[in-house]
Amino acid sequence: MIDYFAANLWQMWALVAIVCLILELTNGDFFIMCFSIGAVCAVVSSALGLGFYGGLLVFAVCSVLCIFFVRPFALRYLHRNDDARVSNADALIGRIGRVSEPVEAGGYGRVAIDGDDWKAVSADGQAIPLNAKVKVIGRESIIITVETVD
Repeated sequence: MIDYFAANLWQMWALVAIVCLILELTNGDFFIMCFSIGAVCAVVSSALGLGFYGGLLVFAVCSVLCIFFVRPFALRYLHRNDDARVSNADALIGRIGRVSEPVEAGGYGRVAIDGDDWKAVSADGQAIPLNAKVKVIGRESIIITVETVD
């Protein structure tokens, strides 16, 4: 068994590379990807006949080099617009919805947007009838502010 493992050491490094890629999918900050690239370099070195310690050295050196050179490049070009990206409830601003429960004058109602039902208030304080099309113009906590769309 040990002889087989020593003769096919590249398979272990390939398994390490695959596990690192799977772990990278969980966080997306391109840190674990560097270890995967290091493991791929160790696969090549092991396939060329370098022993376990040689493959370990290649893995360590390539991983460190990737952390310092590949990761900043990947972060710069693949996460280019992260600061401008809106998510969660902030992404509702500007969306069009339909009134699912009439918005009372000076009170609340409900608006359906993409299958979600949000508590809503009218921007001008006027009542909005059932099934009217509205546009989200603001948000305060879980209550959206809407105005009718012509």
